[in-house]
Amino acid sequence: METLTIDIQNEQEKKVLLAFLDSLNYQYHTDDDYQLTDEQEKEMVKRKEDFLAGKTTSRPWSEIRRKYEGV
Repeated sequence: METLTIDIQNEQEKKVLLAFLDSLNYQYHTDDDYQLTDEQEKEMVKRKEDFLAGKTTSRPWSEIRRKYEGV
């Protein structure tokens, strides 16, 4: 198997390229293809519910990064 990376300039180019690959029955994936296992999906739903219920909090990335700068 070989990986090919293509820089797509706009959505129209992407649509045309994917249509072409589909027409040839090529197997491919895009960077925006995310697949979670059932277990991962359940965990994400649980975390969201906990956050919305006020059971957990969030912090800005800058604060988290400062905490671990020396690691």
